[in-house]
Amino acid sequence: MKSIIALATIVVMHTAIAPAEAIINGEEGQAYHEFMLKLTEMGYSGSMLVAKDGEVILSNGYGYANREEKIPNTPETVFTFGSITKQFTGAAILKLQEQGKLSVDDKMSKYWKVPREDQQDTNIHHLLTHTAGYRAMVGDDFDPDSRDDVIAGAMQMRMRWEPGERHMYSNLGYSLLGAIVEFASGQSYEQYMRDHLFAPVDMHDTGYKLADWTDNVIAKGYEKNGKLWGSVNEKPWADDGPYWNLRANGGIMSTTEDMYRWYEAITSDTVLNANSREAFFKPHVPENREKTWFYCYGWATTETERGTRYIGHNGGNGIFFADFRMYPDDGVVIIYTCNDAQNLTGEMERLIRKQALNPPAIP
Repeated sequence: MKSIIALATIVVMHTAIAPAEAIINGEEGQAYHEFMLKLTEMGYSGSMLVAKDGEVILSNGYGYANREEKIPNTPETVFTFGSITKQFTGAAILKLQEQGKLSVDDKMSKYWKVPREDQQDTNIHHLLTHTAGYRAMVGDDFDPDSRDDVIAGAMQMRMRWEPGERHMYSNLGYSLLGAIVEFASGQSYEQYMRDHLFAPVDMHDTGYKLADWTDNVIAKGYEKNGKLWGSVNEKPWADDGPYWNLRANGGIMSTTEDMYRWYEAITSDTVLNANSREAFFKPHVPENREKTWFYCYGWATTETERGTRYIGHNGGNGIFFADFRMYPDDGVVIIYTCNDAQNLTGEMERLIRKQALNPPAIP
């Protein structure tokens, strides 16, 4: 597998994005826009941003953020980005390590009592790479479980294998990382993220509760039958954000514009230094037996059929879906959302990827 570390040295030319204004740049941007219009006819609804060689070639919304009121999706529409939240949690851990407040080698027992023998050696690195041995979660996304409830539930679990033995995706592990962020920083999870990751790069439309969405439209999600599901922050949440079965592992709300600002930040020294970015994108553990996919710290990576690198992560809850895909050898990043995930077929996703790298690929 080709080295992934070179991503940290990519030179990014920052492209200003005018608020709520669509960008359709050049022949490639136009081809992509026409392609997305066809997908919209097939049922796609969301927001899409594509950049190539540091230049945004498309930033636009498609379909409706709110069907009942006929409010269209735009580059400033707020969506939930699901498990893409995990890369923010991973970055927060690495930032705290830079600040000397923790180490990825720290065991959980540094932060709370660990009564079970089979969890004594579990450390932060195991949680970041889904190799701690936890099952998916203590409860469901909207169960009213506190931070301490989730920690207590995790500490009672019997581990399926030794820490570090194998990868198994676990939202619970990232909720525990969110708790560690709070213990190590002395701040709430979201406040730390806002102060040290979001605000420094003008990501003012990203968060759970602290973002000011006064001038934004928050997308409504729709079920397969077209029934209104609503937005994730309309569901049962605590006063300061989602309950802890969702916090730090999912549920973060943002726009494609803000996510592009994040891309610019993590491919430069803006929020993480070179050593942290190397750890951030490093293929730490295999995700499958064939060792063709690897997990980083909140990212997955593989080699494409063209022999180039892919780094990304998606997130969804069956209603909303989001994907953040980087192709550093091609100079391409694709960030897109959907508020009607039932209509986003696997074939649509394949065509979206193909269009960015081999335009035009009109269905």
